[in-house]
Amino acid sequence: MTDLIRKGKGKPLRDAMARRGVTQAELAARTRAVDVRGQGVSVATVIKVTGRGKTAAEKCRLRTAWLIATALAEPLQDHFDMPSVSTDTVERCNPHGDSDPR
Repeated sequence: MTDLIRKGKGKPLRDAMARRGVTQAELAARTRAVDVRGQGVSVATVIKVTGRGKTAAEKCRLRTAWLIATALAEPLQDHFDMPSVSTDTVERCNPHGDSDPR
């Protein structure tokens, strides 16, 4: 699964939250509202992705990043970068081009 790297140690995310006047808990609730599955992102994960210090996470899954950016109504690329080198070495398609159902 592709992981994205948050920009500026999460400062752009925190700035976007401040502009919209939302807390980490409110952002988590907003991710549930934009998620077609209705799951969203947990408050704990939002805290890791938007936080700072030792408990902050510099990387997160593409789905997590997309839900957070969408909940903030901001472009994904304003807050996250793709890793420079892919670490995904598993072939996920069969010879006929169909995706692996995993």
